[in-house]
Parts: sequence; structure tokens; C-alpha cells
Amino acid sequence: MNILIEKNVMVPMRDGVSLATDVYRPAEGGPVPVLLARLPYNKDLPIMMQAVMDASRAVQAGYAVVFQDCRGRFASEGAFTPIVNEANDGADTVAWIAQQPWSTGQIGTVGGSYLGFTQWLLAREQPEALRAMAPAITTSDYYQAPWRHTGGVFELGISLSWSLGMIPEELQRQRRLGKASREHMDALMQMMGNVPAQFERLPLGDMPLLHDFAPSYFEWLAHPTYDDYWRGMAHKEYYEQITVPALNIGGWYDIFLGGTLENYTGMKQRGGSALARQHQRLLIGPWSHGGMTGVFPERTYGLMASGDAADLVGVQLRWYDHWLKGEDNGVEQEKPVKIFVMGLDQWREEEDWPLPDTQFRPYYLHSSGHANTAAGDGKLSTEAPAEEAEDVYLYDPRRPVPTVGGAILLSHGLDQGPRDQRSVEAREDVLCYSTPVLEEPVEVTGPIELVLSISSSARDTDFTGKLVDVYPNGRAEILTDGVLRARYRESFSEPRLLEPGQIYELRLNLWATSNLFKAGHRIRLEVSSSNFPRFDRNSNTGGTIETETEKEFVQAVNRVYHESAHPSYLVLPVIVRN
Repeated sequence: MNILIEKNVMVPMRDGVSLATDVYRPAEGGPVPVLLARLPYNKDLPIMMQAVMDASRAVQAGYAVVFQDCRGRFASEGAFTPIVNEANDGADTVAWIAQQPWSTGQIGTVGGSYLGFTQWLLAREQPEALRAMAPAITTSDYYQAPWRHTGGVFELGISLSWSLGMIPEELQRQRRLGKASREHMDALMQMMGNVPAQFERLPLGDMPLLHDFAPSYFEWLAHPTYDDYWRGMAHKEYYEQITVPALNIGGWYDIFLGGTLENYTGMKQRGGSALARQHQRLLIGPWSHGGMTGVFPERTYGLMASGDAADLVGVQLRWYDHWLKGEDNGVEQEKPVKIFVMGLDQWREEEDWPLPDTQFRPYYLHSSGHANTAAGDGKLSTEAPAEEAEDVYLYDPRRPVPTVGGAILLSHGLDQGPRDQRSVEAREDVLCYSTPVLEEPVEVTGPIELVLSISSSARDTDFTGKLVDVYPNGRAEILTDGVLRARYRESFSEPRLLEPGQIYELRLNLWATSNLFKAGHRIRLEVSSSNFPRFDRNSNTGGTIETETEKEFVQAVNRVYHESAHPSYLVLPVIVRN
């Protein structure tokens, strides 16, 4: 089949701004359904085209594929402000596509990360021609789940890395307008040449280059609570307005895993039509935000783990063969959930998420008051505590616990995914609680919550939790983690500081995983107060690090209680099947 390619078609938006759009379609034949991807990362990059949708394969399968640069990016007109214009611009683009002679008016959307944002936001507008979506590795809102915050803690690593990465194109655009100089470019190169130093800068607002070329970074800093700024753009607040089926694709080590899961469950409960509620699909692999290969520096999940082996392009095309072409191909009869179970290293189809036969079991924290480091006496068991001494550690924000793997997206070489945590577990400010060596395998698949009884010498501090699979040789492999800023223990909208020394109950969302802890392994929980530079450091003063200097950091003596009156426990979703 011959493919006709039209480059940089300028599509007008309702306010007169035109967006550069590329169209790939069959050169002969009648109108065809259309797959749309809108992105801020340059539609002309071959790697972006292949990562989003194999245009050649899609056209061969009878589709037109449309790639569009978001407003203010690359060949498009206007000014780029993250999120703000994507709903209207997306709806206007869908309306334009529906009017083209090569289009049947049956339109679906594709793409991951920010390209997933653009899908959900335009779906809110209920464009008539939109029939279905396939959002991948994307969030449910732009405050939490996580994008700019997790547990009320600023996601410094991704926020700063992403902002720096968006500057070069904006700087070039401003240079063409005479509003940027060579000195600005030199300053950017200096910053990007030493990204770790940028994470260390204090206060976080002291970055003039970002003020000029990525001002949204400072809007995020200026809104540390879940206020109307975040609420107005969060599509999870508007599931009732979204009326189309969605194929939700995510990864166990993806930064947006929580959002992907929330989109699936939220739309099933609150979607704006029976069709949308009944036809949500979920596919989760052993993947990170940086790739869908199932291959990491310290762990490989096997030949069948990759997105290519799972044929993600084919899965999406089959999805759209049904919803855009009306083919009766069994899509509606299939089980709605497909997950990759790590440890077992196999794909499995399920009836729903969470799995209907999940047993949510509390695993209680125990020690004699010396759970510090993996060599301490911390224990994890299903037996409730009696009277035990609390565990104590000193959190010093000048010496935070370093980020080692997990669901991260940083721009300076820190490896994602299942990294060994033994270097972290050697620190005195990391509490470790482990089960005995498992005599039988234990499958943990589902959402995970950590309940901590705590006190602190500070008015505010953070608590982190990390689920770890400990191998017989001592390797401690991170599965998932979470954090909570204590001031947000009751609400992300109305923070309340701590009374030093008073005991509080905190509930940390550790998101989710699917892992088989094999016989001979141990289940471990790590508890601490920092994970830097993924998260910003809590200064322990009750103020905000955005406006403080390092001199205002104070140390916090943090305590974790595990006694009958104040238990601490990890809630694991255990799957037991014959």
C-alpha cells in the first residue's frame, strides 16, 4: 500500500492560533478512521513516531494517523503552557479531522505520558467524533498520582528534569524573536551539564533561567496543596464527563502507575456513559516510564516481558478495529485486566482490579527498638504487637536518603526500576522490617497501604515506605514505594502541622505491584523520611523549602511505634490460588 504523507498542515484553533499537523494516510481508497496523537516533544522525531504508534503499520491496517505539535511547541504557533490549552486544542483538532474527506469521522487517540494527558483532557470536551482512547503511562491528575506531588511532597526529580528538558525548544523560539541571547543558551548548557547540582540548589525558587523559559515550574511550587489550581485541570474530577471506552496501559515501575490504575477504577465507577463504565481495559507490564522492554540494569523479566512481545501496537489496532471500524473481534468479551506477575514472570488475565479474590492482610511491624539498618532487629509478621519499644532515627535534611531505583524519571543517569537497596539499608536513618525466610511462595498483587503510628520532634516531617523483595543472596529489590508529608495526613487541601512528641496515625499510599515472593525470599519494608532527589527534602521547620535556605534546615528525631495501643502495619494484597 502506498502511503501519502502531508507535513505541517496548519490546523486553526478557535482563537486563531494554528497548530502544525502531520497526516499519514492511504494514498488510494475511500475515507478511513483516524488515530490522533498530540505531543509537545516534536512530531518530526522518528523515535517519537515509533514510540507513539507505528504509522506505517497503522496505515497498512486501514487507518490514517495524525501527529500534532502542541501549541507553542516546534512548528506550531502560540505559547506553550503545560496542560492549560490541551482540552480545547484537542477538541478543535478532532473536529477538524472529522471534516476531512479522507476521514470517516471515527477517531481514536494514542500515546503515552504527556500524550496521555492530551487524550484525557480532550475527552472531557466530549467531541462528537471521538469514539475511544488508548492512554499509556499517564496520570489521573496533575497534583497527585504522581505528577508534581506524591503524598503532598514535591516531585523534585521529575519536575526539574522535565522543565529543564523543555527549555531548549522554548529558548530557540525566543531567540528567533530576539528575546533570548547566547548567554541564556550558555547558562542552560551549564545547568544541564550538572543536573545533580540543580537538585541541591536552595531555595528551589532560585532559578532565574526557569523563570524566563519554564515559568510553570514556579506555579507548581506556588501551589503545594491540592487547591483550585490543580482541581480545575484534574480529569479525575470530571470522569462523569468522559463517555468513551479506554484501553489503559501502564508499568509497575512507571511514575504514573497510580494514575493509570485510578483512571481504570474511576471510569468504571463514575464514567459518563454506560459504554465508558463497561468498557475500561487495563494492561500493566514490568515497565518503567523510560521504556517497555522489561529489561533493567539489574533485572530482566524474560523474553515475553517486552511491549514488542506483548504486541502493544497490535493490541491497540485490534482495540480500534472494534471501536472505529465496528469489527466483531471479541474485544468486548475478553477479560478486562491483563497483568505481568513479576517473580512468576508471566502474563495473566484477570476479571478486575483490584483482583476480586484479593485477601488484604496486615503485616505488623515489630522490634525491640533497634530496627535501624537491615542488620537490626526489625521484623514483619501477621501477628499483632503487644508491648514493644518504638524505633527512633534522626532525619537530617542535609544528609537525605538517596534515591536508588524505583518508579523514577530523572535526567542524570539514575537507573529506574528494580535496583538493589542494600546501600540504602546500611543507613541508621532507615528502619528495616523483614519477614522470616518464606517457606512457601507469597503472591502480592494489588494496591498497598502502610499505616504508621509516629511522632516527631519537628512541626512537620516526611515519612517514606518501601516494599522490597529480599533474595536468598541478600539482594534487596525495590518493588514500590510512597511518601507522606505529615502536615497532609488529614487532607492535601488543608495542611495541619504536628505537635512535637504527640503520636499520630499516618496512612501512606505505596501504590501497587504484582510480585511473587518465592520460597526462600523475604518480604521487607523500609521506613525513613527522605528519598532525594526524587522528592524534595522536608526542612522540618513547618515552612516550605521553596523559600527557605539551607541554614533553616533542622534535624528531626522521628519515632515509629508498634505496640498494641499504637500499631504500625503494612497492608498487602495477597493472592491465594490452588
